[in-house]
Amino acid sequence: MAKLYLKFEQAVLKELELAQAALTIGRLPDNNVQIDNLAVSGHHARVIWDDGHYVIEDLTSTNGTYVNNQRIQRAALKDGDSVLIGKHVLTFRETAEPRPEKPQTDKTMPVMQGLDATVMIGSKAARSMIDQHPAASATATPAAPAHDRVALLTVLDGKTDQNQYQLTGKLTAIGKSEMASIKLKGWFAPKVAAMITHREAKYFVAASEKDVKVKVNGEEISGQRELSEGDTIEVAGITMTFAYVE
Repeated sequence: MAKLYLKFEQAVLKELELAQAALTIGRLPDNNVQIDNLAVSGHHARVIWDDGHYVIEDLTSTNGTYVNNQRIQRAALKDGDSVLIGKHVLTFRETAEPRPEKPQTDKTMPVMQGLDATVMIGSKAARSMIDQHPAASATATPAAPAHDRVALLTVLDGKTDQNQYQLTGKLTAIGKSEMASIKLKGWFAPKVAAMITHREAKYFVAASEKDVKVKVNGEEISGQRELSEGDTIEVAGITMTFAYVE
């Protein structure tokens, strides 16, 4: 099994499970992975399955594709390789798990099993796909523990594209960037002000840049802070409350 982990400033934005079809990466919306960044070409690169392994090819991009800090035109990917595209990093991971022996009836296999083939970073469509991703079968196992709850942010003050946000993903970006899940409005809003991560049934908030201040319950935080029911978060001119969905 092979996966790509899309990262921005060390934060994991997406986890993509690869199959044996081509995966395209670029700024235009017809790519499988759309990265809305001027450093990324319209059709920047692609990952293909060729002769028993995955290969990344640069599609004559303006700023180039780099594997382990070396500019490439075409390179076979190995477990742990780091691919730089614009300001985003794709980490390639491949395990030794055997591939399914059952033949596929459709040779054009989906790039991500269980998800729509197009990923637009941070868009409402991507969040919707995460919401609709089916959970693992529970026919022989008990239901998931109730303590792993989904959190809800309610905007009390400031300009955002919505009043409430369910934090269904592993990472939620706050900013005016197209990759942000919570979109800020205003000319001077940071592209990415803060990140909320979800791991081990807990949520944590942290500033994404040194010059961005994040306050929890009126106290400026340093590094990550675990969030609790009823906490108030202030960042980039917006105030939100944190709660769990019952």
